[in-house]
Amino acid sequence: MEPLSHRGLARLSWIDTLYSNFNYGAEDYDAEGNEEPKGPPEGSETMPYIDESPTMSPQLSARSQEGGDGVSPTPIDGLGAGRDAGKGLEMRKLVLSGFLASEEIYINQLEALLLPMKPLKATATTSQPVLTIQQIETIFYKIQDIYEIHKDFYDNLCPKVQHWDSQVTLGHLFQKLASQLGVYKAFVDNYKVALETAEKCSQSNNQFQKISEELKVKGPKDSRESHSSVTMEALLYKPIDRVTRSTLVLHDLLKHTPADHPDYPLLQDALRISQNFLSSINEEIDPRRTAVTTPKGETRQLVKDGFLVELSEGSRKLRHVFLFTDVLLCAKLKKTAVGKHQQYDCKWYVPLADLVFPAPEESEPCPLVHAIPDHELEDMKMKISAIKSEVQKEKANKGQSRAIERLKKKMFENEFWLLLNSPTIPFRIHNRNGKSYLFLLSSDYERSEWREAIQKLQKKDLQAFVLSSVELQVLTGSCFKLRTVHNIPVTSNKDDDESPGLYGFLHVIVHSATGFKQSANLYCTLEVDSFGYFVSKAKTRVFRDTTEPQWNEEFEIELEGSQSLRILCYEKCYDKTKLNKDNNEIVDKIMGKGQIQLDPQAVPTKNWHVDVIEMNGIKVEFSMKFTSRDMSLKRTPSKKQTGVFGVKISVVTKRERSKVPYIVRQCVEEVEKRGIEEVGIYRISGVATDIQALKAAFDANNKDILVMLSDMDINAIAGTLKLYFRELPEPLLTDRLYPAFMEGIALSDPAAKENCMMHLLRSLPDPNLITFLFLLEHLKRVAEKEPINKMSLHNLATVFGPTLLRPSEVESKGHLTLASDIWSHDVMAQVQVLLYYLQHPPISFAELKRNTLYFSTDV
Repeated sequence: MEPLSHRGLARLSWIDTLYSNFNYGAEDYDAEGNEEPKGPPEGSETMPYIDESPTMSPQLSARSQEGGDGVSPTPIDGLGAGRDAGKGLEMRKLVLSGFLASEEIYINQLEALLLPMKPLKATATTSQPVLTIQQIETIFYKIQDIYEIHKDFYDNLCPKVQHWDSQVTLGHLFQKLASQLGVYKAFVDNYKVALETAEKCSQSNNQFQKISEELKVKGPKDSRESHSSVTMEALLYKPIDRVTRSTLVLHDLLKHTPADHPDYPLLQDALRISQNFLSSINEEIDPRRTAVTTPKGETRQLVKDGFLVELSEGSRKLRHVFLFTDVLLCAKLKKTAVGKHQQYDCKWYVPLADLVFPAPEESEPCPLVHAIPDHELEDMKMKISAIKSEVQKEKANKGQSRAIERLKKKMFENEFWLLLNSPTIPFRIHNRNGKSYLFLLSSDYERSEWREAIQKLQKKDLQAFVLSSVELQVLTGSCFKLRTVHNIPVTSNKDDDESPGLYGFLHVIVHSATGFKQSANLYCTLEVDSFGYFVSKAKTRVFRDTTEPQWNEEFEIELEGSQSLRILCYEKCYDKTKLNKDNNEIVDKIMGKGQIQLDPQAVPTKNWHVDVIEMNGIKVEFSMKFTSRDMSLKRTPSKKQTGVFGVKISVVTKRERSKVPYIVRQCVEEVEKRGIEEVGIYRISGVATDIQALKAAFDANNKDILVMLSDMDINAIAGTLKLYFRELPEPLLTDRLYPAFMEGIALSDPAAKENCMMHLLRSLPDPNLITFLFLLEHLKRVAEKEPINKMSLHNLATVFGPTLLRPSEVESKGHLTLASDIWSHDVMAQVQVLLYYLQHPPISFAELKRNTLYFSTDV
């Protein structure tokens, strides 16, 4: 009779959702389904602590049960009282199936541990023993007994689950299992000695070391992997884990067992025995006094925590990092059922006395990281935005909650992917004993925050130490109660009544700064949050050798559901010997940093609001105002007959007797001359005052325009070009053709799409078409330098698409009503239209006009 296995159960589609809530043993696997050996983290002493705290389960604290008799948990939804009992019994089967699968894994682990015992015993009586009989009995103490108990339990439980009957009784099996917990008590008492003996034997005997480093564990019967390699230390830890898990399953069985079922009193009794056992074990160990104090006897406190991406074994892993007064602890958040307490596994820890930061020039070269192309990140943003729009539509139409939850789940998965793959700024820490760890952050702001917090604590008289596994387990358990950051920073974690953030354009003027103690070369950067992480959006010029910089520079920053603005003040470093090997850039020193919330009710929309942000004794004065996207892209025809901004493109080209407006040609030429390798060209905002000066010069046909262009910051020139297209009285691809472009890009058949998209280009007025093709070739040349300027075709399409292609005022009325819907279907389609042409082979105006392959359609 073949047992149900962990993976086999996971594939049963009809129980997928419910099974995920009761997947006992699943935390032994990583995201790819590979088994993760679980034992005390490296470097810790090994004394067991069996967790009975609420960290493991909201119901599991034996101490809170007022003695051993009142252990019956309140039945959920009245299931225990008999209402909806059928559903309760079905859930009972799912609980048992999951537990049975984890029992199979556990038995395989115990078998692997026992496998070397017999040959070791056989050699013990020879002239060349690997280990003595006493050493063998110490290391493998009670393993055989535990194995036989669980094998007997499994063999009896398996047929009852496989041939399920709602009236089946199995409480006596759990009662018998609980009554044999005395064997575990003996194992726990011997555990520390067993590990110490195994370690000493490994050091003195190479043969035993090889055996203990690679024990083969059988995989579940229908697993793709027949075996996995696990260390003896990790396997010896498994029984410590198992008692708590058995107690957890008893809680869930009781929840879904009607009170009048014959099993109910038996399960109650088994739970009482298990909880009393856990309580007695932990009272004897009594780790709490030592666990909450530092080696110097002071109270250990949590100072800072947050989710960071760790680069571990060449791949990105999301970690919850906890900074205590004397130790940095990196934990993995376990997957748990909805509504249950989250749990943590400690991956590693470094006492702050042993933690050092390498100087930038001394840091090791950053290991090769698989960088996700920018266009894939942008694609994911668009997918997330599309799902957000679907959620809003479902809510507006009062759709089914199940459909909304399914969309939210998909949105969370996409946002989680973005959160994991976006960060690129390295943050490396070293343990002075040799090991180093590398995190990837999205912002220099976070890197500075973590470094400063650690360095502040290191000013105290700290001592090096090693945490015993008792202390480590309790410390990791306390993380759940102490943490300040509760959710992974993705927008799908927000409640519906929380602010969706701002969508549109934030205008910021960075005026000046004071409070510097000595002259320096100073500049500021501006960051806003976007899709769960922060993005740098603007940078002032460097004000040289001063204590009171006067920048007075204005920036226009695009917001995508943003809720925070950050200002960072840097001292520019021109010393080329200080090169950071992590990212091969000269490291500028952060002088101060500050953050303000972008409250939709508080951010002014018409008049400038002056504010001061304080950072480490430095004060930066700035002003800001906000413009919603629909207002900022509103096109108002120019009333003046002269000038180029706000004037029809056909009027400008006719007046200039040119095919492409002079402003477009000159800005493109300047960008290609000295800005094509500029990181973030067209994405990074130029200084608004510079852009306005160029706008005025082009409108006045100033004779010194070429001199101005050659002296002007290249981001201001790029911004002037974008502003020109934005202020055209109608978009370059025209109001009339907009609906047809939207329909054409949505066609599935490639031939039909090609035919339609080329016909639409031919339908444009000649000045519009020639200018569009001119811009298209320029953007392709910019994208050729993507390895240097980080601007892909997709990035450029995202920047220019909504500017070149936009619904007319009549069509857009009432269309953009939801703030969170701004980045919705229309904007994505606008980007896709431009991307289609950017990815297309070169398009010649002459060939397009005479090409007869495309038949005409009514547009």
